Amino acid sequence: MEVTFTKGPGRRYFMTVVRERGIALAARQGPGYHDWLPHDAVHFIVEREAELAGGVFGRIAAGQSNMERSEVLASLCLPLWEYQAGHRSQMPPWVARFDPDIWRSPVLDRILPALDEFATRWHALPSRGGITLTWEQPASAGRLSSRSQASRRVRPARTHARAAR
Repeated sequence: MEVTFTKGPGRRYFMTVVRERGIALAARQGPGYHDWLPHDAVHFIVEREAELAGGVFGRIAAGQSNMERSEVLASLCLPLWEYQAGHRSQMPPWVARFDPDIWRSPVLDRILPALDEFATRWHALPSRGGITLTWEQPASAGRLSSRSQASRRVRPARTHARAAR
């Protein structure tokens, strides 16, 4: 499955999904706005790197559900990325309610560089430019598969700029 995030005019973005099975899903406007990381792109990267087959994008690809873990990781990873990238001076106070072990999770070591790579490309895109990410269904839902560490690292995203209409 390929998901394209397209920067719209103003403070908007759109997402288009092309699946291997089933019809392509029409472009839709994504929720909220962030100059560096669109909300749905954070979900895509978190779910891909944490291998959550039943998160938002795994559900789109296969009809399963693991939304709770996806929401927790996405809500933690965005402010953590903003802090590490210098876009916020401190972490929000609500993150203290989470188990401190989550900050040492190897999944964060995959998610944060992937968010950083996407954010750099996204921020540089012109209006109507897009980035396509490929979803590969994880071998097992909610756990790490036996894929090699190298294959779990940041996968290059295709970037394309469209001519303004």
